[in-house]
Amino acid sequence: MSTPWTLARRAERMNPSVIREILKLTGQPGIISLAGGLPSPRTFPVDAFARACAEVLERDGPAALQYAASEGHEPLREWVARHLPWAVDPAQVLITTGSQQALDLVGKVLIDAGSRVLVETPTYLGALQAFAPMEPVVEGVACTDDGPDLADLAVRGPGARFMYVLPNFQNPTGRTLGESARQALVEKAARIGLPLIEDNPYGELWFDQPPPAPLTARHPDGCLYLGSFSKVLAPGLRLGYLVAPKALFPKLLQAKQAADLHTPGFNQRLAFEVLQDGFLERHVPAVRALYQRQCRAMLDALSAEMADLGVHWNAPRGGMFLWLKLPDGLDATTLLPQAVARGVAYVPGAAFHAGQADPRTLRLSFVTASEEQIRSGIAALAAAVREALPRPAAVPVARPMTPGVTA
Repeated sequence: MSTPWTLARRAERMNPSVIREILKLTGQPGIISLAGGLPSPRTFPVDAFARACAEVLERDGPAALQYAASEGHEPLREWVARHLPWAVDPAQVLITTGSQQALDLVGKVLIDAGSRVLVETPTYLGALQAFAPMEPVVEGVACTDDGPDLADLAVRGPGARFMYVLPNFQNPTGRTLGESARQALVEKAARIGLPLIEDNPYGELWFDQPPPAPLTARHPDGCLYLGSFSKVLAPGLRLGYLVAPKALFPKLLQAKQAADLHTPGFNQRLAFEVLQDGFLERHVPAVRALYQRQCRAMLDALSAEMADLGVHWNAPRGGMFLWLKLPDGLDATTLLPQAVARGVAYVPGAAFHAGQADPRTLRLSFVTASEEQIRSGIAALAAAVREALPRPAAVPVARPMTPGVTA
């Protein structure tokens, strides 16, 4: 029977999340997942939320359960504005249903079909998904360990709608832009009239020292800033925010109203209640310490298991991920089923590229697995890599001739 439904052209550009599909594999018994970007549930402040829930319902339950302002809960917007390291008017803060919604709103407001949009190489898969339905031409700017290549940006930047950047402990690579790289990027973008979308979900998850000041703090009128409560409180709340130049804010608000009217007011009140009295200053250091131990466990395991395999990896200074490159001739996508068969999962790097990808790359997450699981998972991955490496061609062995017998 034929279907009466005709899909919009934009629907053809929607794709399933590669990470979400891989996460289905991790539900199998015995699979150690180094794939997902989920915060450790050990960090969720359950008791604090239990107390906040009772307090919010008792104090202003009817208001918490009612429709609310599209801009967000005003005390929470004020809290966000106060805690950013540059002067922000709370009227510039829009509370979103996770920072993923902020990406969707940015796409709807700033992208026309055929618009050029720039991203880092590689970049966050969720941003590529959010922008795709708006039918942009997405171009990856060449990047090094120090960040975007400014010469490539100078070529690609003019005429682009914006560049999307994650300066802190980037997803997927874990890299962080240093002070000089940030300043140079902002200055170059300003000279060529290129707006920057700065996404900062991981900035509080530093290990030894905080990252440099945000890009937006250096050029507020030329940047749009995205933040999230998912990594420091709990992702299930679906609470994020954006900070926009005042000229841009009204259209983002209209897009928000069309999308879901408002982010759940009850969740916003819960978060605000928990955030009182310097809660994050007490809570986040424990999260950092946990993630730093798990990152160190992964780096130690990689050194122990893969030092002789021609594998390369970075050492992140915070966040949740590190980036690994397999030896020449191997393909991370092809290797994945072999790794899963040995009981470990990861995300192939190809999913994080706007254009041509390096098939050798993959992303590892160190925050949800225990240190013991990390060691076992890296050992299993090393075994899969070792098995996939091409074997040296066999050298014929000369056999001595038996006396009296001719060849």
